[in-house]
Amino acid sequence: MTEKFRFLLVDDDDDDAFLFGEVLQQIAPDTSFESISNGQEALDRLKNGTIDIPDIIFLDLNMPRMDGRECLIELKKDEQLKKIPVIIYTTSSLHSDIQQTLENGALSFVTKPTNIKALEEILHNVFRNIQ
Repeated sequence: MTEKFRFLLVDDDDDDAFLFGEVLQQIAPDTSFESISNGQEALDRLKNGTIDIPDIIFLDLNMPRMDGRECLIELKKDEQLKKIPVIIYTTSSLHSDIQQTLENGALSFVTKPTNIKALEEILHNVFRNIQ
């Protein structure tokens, strides 16, 4: 991969965002990483060009202002943004959340891991699948 791969994490949990960024930089130091704390801000910044269009979005479901469910729907309605792969990254493991988000266009659904090794494995798998 010659171009810098761009990750966007949309998650209101600062600790989760920090840990995600740290593990991502260990695995792929040349990767660009941006974190935004809610779906509305993510949509606004993507649409107005204040952040680069990412190659992949990790999207939490439970956030203030606009949750991940609504954000996913809005992303998939937008001509410029609908092609960005979205991985739901949440504490939920409810079948209804999994089914609904996949039906609404999410590429995958990942329940947030409880340890760093599991997060490393998730991110390694993402890189294996994009290369």
